[in-house]
Amino acid sequence: MSKIQVMDEVLANKIAAGEVVEKTMNVVKELVENSIDAKSTEISIRLIDSGVKEIEVTDNGIGMDEEDASMAFLRHATSKLKNLDDLFYISSLGFRGEALPSIASVSNVTLKTSDGNVGTLVSLSGGKDKKIERSDLQKGTTIIVRDLFYNTPVRLKYLKNLYVELANIVDYVNKMALSYPNIKFTLQNNDKVLLSTDGSGGLLKVIYEIYGVDVTKKMTAISGENDDYYISGYISYPEVTKSNRNSITTLVNGRVIKNNELNKIIVDCYHTYIPKDKFPIIVLNIDVDPILVDINIHPTKMDIKFSKMETLKSLIEKLISDKLKMLNLIPNASVRDTGSINEVKEQIRNSSEKMVYEKPKYEEAKLAFAVNEEPVKYNNNANAKIDKEVSLAEEKEEDEDRHQEKEEYRIKEMFPKGIVYLTYIIAENEDGMYIIDQHAAAERINYEKVLKALKEKVLIIDLLVPIKIELPANEFIILKENFSILEEYGFAVEEFGLNTVIIRSHPSWIKEDVAEECIRKVIDIIISKEGFNFDEFVWRMASTMACRMSIKANDYISYDDQLFLLNELRKCENPFTCPHGRPTIITYTKYDLEKLFKRSID
Repeated sequence: MSKIQVMDEVLANKIAAGEVVEKTMNVVKELVENSIDAKSTEISIRLIDSGVKEIEVTDNGIGMDEEDASMAFLRHATSKLKNLDDLFYISSLGFRGEALPSIASVSNVTLKTSDGNVGTLVSLSGGKDKKIERSDLQKGTTIIVRDLFYNTPVRLKYLKNLYVELANIVDYVNKMALSYPNIKFTLQNNDKVLLSTDGSGGLLKVIYEIYGVDVTKKMTAISGENDDYYISGYISYPEVTKSNRNSITTLVNGRVIKNNELNKIIVDCYHTYIPKDKFPIIVLNIDVDPILVDINIHPTKMDIKFSKMETLKSLIEKLISDKLKMLNLIPNASVRDTGSINEVKEQIRNSSEKMVYEKPKYEEAKLAFAVNEEPVKYNNNANAKIDKEVSLAEEKEEDEDRHQEKEEYRIKEMFPKGIVYLTYIIAENEDGMYIIDQHAAAERINYEKVLKALKEKVLIIDLLVPIKIELPANEFIILKENFSILEEYGFAVEEFGLNTVIIRSHPSWIKEDVAEECIRKVIDIIISKEGFNFDEFVWRMASTMACRMSIKANDYISYDDQLFLLNELRKCENPFTCPHGRPTIITYTKYDLEKLFKRSID
């Protein structure tokens, strides 16, 4: 007797279910995608016990006749692919024909559907005992999945708790609502409504329904295209962040995807705007010719490959970076009030679903640094002060030039009024009151100055007494392999005995009194990781040097020092955050202050 046999269809479907259906969210995903493919404008998801006991998905789509309803539960039965060529031009969300038979094999399923001419009711138990009956003529489809994994207890055992399962479903339905704002979604669990959208087509309105007032106020539209891709959506201001990537919603031709490379590109656009362990809220819809993407690489169809990733990367970077350069990113320190809701509703009314690409004010990123050629310096005493290399006469000569460039500054001129806690400068202008972190502000100024120096021709300072540095053997080996990087940035380094190097010169932007400390930090950066990353090295070196060169909290600075610091901050490309993403400045508008002191009544 032959040892090799064709697998029983029910067994094959159960095995397939292990790839397609791992948790309750997978069932909801497959059923909702079928509803969208059926051209539905209303989709209702009703759960009992987070979907473990029952999942019901109802739509008003085109429905099926009796023959199609019966065939829908056969493996690889699909209306979306006809031949091999269709596989390379997939425009539907589903296409494999595995979902329904896989779900039916591990649950009790009831399908009620009608195309307007005939109504059909199909029921199955564990993928077997199919029963077909007549039903009412209400157009659309309802699928009820009961007792998920009742016949595969091992899988049921490894489901997460009900709260985790529900959170996964809510997250997925939220993303589908963002993907299809023209579809009315309703999600309920144990008769409690968790999401309800109106299907009016307004993406910002869906964002409001999901994230609430405060987030919606801090979302801004982006839109643009190149020869291969069209991108539209909303990005959050840097002050609105989450502790994980779950709020980065990327959609390709309406399909929710998870692509680590794409997420990294998006997060990198916020580099120095937000801390490294925080993530923005993003809704990015990417429209592309289906021939340029491959979605058939994972059973869940949530991963994807792009054939022209570099052109997509450059478009995303340009759109997000240009938009961030156009915004005033000073966080408002006022408390939330009921007026915020009316403000957001007005924002939603004014938003247009067909967003027009806005030409950025800055065609190219311009680095604006302190006027003096040397880095900003501070005296080396307990009350460190800004070393004003620029004389008052020079500032007066440049006043006219500064006035002409005024429109290019991202924040208006501010006038200091005092310091609190020897850390925070209080300033004002006609728009309101500002609180500036003196260390973060100085750090931003010096960071951009050092970054500019790294990109330009390096000026070298020869040391009268070379700096000798001893290292452990493993660190010395890594450093020796990267001598060329140190030399490229102006460090003259030589091997000097066993596991020892000497530095004979360093770039001019390093202060002499902290030269050894800075050089040791640069060496630490080089040897800290396996696999040297050039861009990471440049950022870490510039941010580290800037921190070492800057005044600290509790350092006293005079009025003139404060004024100088604020004027230098205005010239920065990004005056709103330090290199590590912390805010440099927050504001209270005059109106905010009047409300707090009850001088203004809405």
